[in-house]
Amino acid sequence: MRFGLFIPQGWRFDLVGIEPSDHWRVMSDLAQAADAGPWESLWVYDHFHTTPVHSDEATHEAWTLMSAFAASTSRIRLGQMCTCMGYRNPAYLAKVAATVDIVSAGRTEMGIGGGWYEHEWRAYGYGFPAAGDRLRMLDEGVQIMRQAWSTGHATLDGRYYQVDDAIVQPTPLQNGGIPLWIAGGGEKVTLKIAAKYAQYTNFGSGKPEEFTAKSEILREHTKKVGTGFDSIVRSTNYNTVIGSTEAEVEQRLAAIEARLAPHLGDRIDEVMRNYRGPDAHGVGTPEQIIERLRSMKERGLGYAIHYFPEAAYDRSGIELFEREVIPALR
Repeated sequence: MRFGLFIPQGWRFDLVGIEPSDHWRVMSDLAQAADAGPWESLWVYDHFHTTPVHSDEATHEAWTLMSAFAASTSRIRLGQMCTCMGYRNPAYLAKVAATVDIVSAGRTEMGIGGGWYEHEWRAYGYGFPAAGDRLRMLDEGVQIMRQAWSTGHATLDGRYYQVDDAIVQPTPLQNGGIPLWIAGGGEKVTLKIAAKYAQYTNFGSGKPEEFTAKSEILREHTKKVGTGFDSIVRSTNYNTVIGSTEAEVEQRLAAIEARLAPHLGDRIDEVMRNYRGPDAHGVGTPEQIIERLRSMKERGLGYAIHYFPEAAYDRSGIELFEREVIPALR
């Protein structure tokens, strides 16, 4: 199994209480520690406003961070989970990503999806197209990016995007272009797009039965479009809180809740459900998390990407995960 690490950027209120002048130091230090550690990749979210409550708290822009991490790390791969196609013209996005790939010496991933955060879309003037339109935009945009990265030029007279010999030079350093992660578990459209274009998928919340069901739907789509199911690496994301004992896990959860509660108000319970209860598959002792991930590995999970809500304040959970969980499953 392969492992990725989310870097806090504010979107989930994970930089609150830290002065903005210190944000880059915190993010950069974490990225460099991950670069020196056992993680294969680091990740950020592509959002502009905090969630689930929009606020004036910081949310740093994903592709600006990609460029900064490209220049300040040397080994680790760089991804977004996931870039929203509707936020940037796809030819422009292809150019940005190709430049980041050059700066990073060929370490860029492209996580891409249709987008969902309606408040954010409307606040930035993008409207909020129907789900079917957002997914068709995703399909056309991916076509443009693949063409741009493989040939250095892109032309498409689509329903949503029109580009006429858009030049993207230099092309990415990676042979075949930047790897595409198609994110989302929509069974009729998103997984079909993944079957057509993706080297990686990202879906599910760590529930074993859900992961298996969506994997089988992906398999059927690959049969219909004529691609190879086994060539697509399946990934999922985990909200991760780890402690040496169950009592320590509970102490960490209490500290997270106390930090978030002033910002989330009556939505704090909604957020803490990500960390408590039967579906909190990334929360527990090393032994518990290893057992759950091993079960998912047997179901075909190839890549686990972990979000530690404590990361900006306390790295000891990440370090425990590095010492005990990753070696047991790699």
